[in-house]
Amino acid sequence: MTGPAWPDRQIAEAFSCHPRSVENVRRRLVLEGLDAVLECKKQVRPSGPRMLDNQGEAKLSALACSSVPEGRDGWTLRLLADTLVELDMVEVTSFHGVVLGPARCSLRVAARMAC
Repeated sequence: MTGPAWPDRQIAEAFSCHPRSVENVRRRLVLEGLDAVLECKKQVRPSGPRMLDNQGEAKLSALACSSVPEGRDGWTLRLLADTLVELDMVEVTSFHGVVLGPARCSLRVAARMAC
């Protein structure tokens, strides 16, 4: 079965992705087969355990949108991390964990929202 002979650029535009992504999918299809392309790719270096569950991420987003502590101009990642520890939501964390952890999408959304 063959389809239209679209160039990578046209395929990328149709799927709103970068032409390099099209190349990577094609290479993976040829080397590993259709099942490998359709399934999520396994991480070479798996990430660590999640810091927060979905409920914790929601609380973190709400915290980032809440009133800033007195004497502060705004929430910083370090302040959010310290507050997570104070609220016993996590045992120990650093602001790096807040940035790189599963809540990163929530934080980006919260940062863009007019809380």
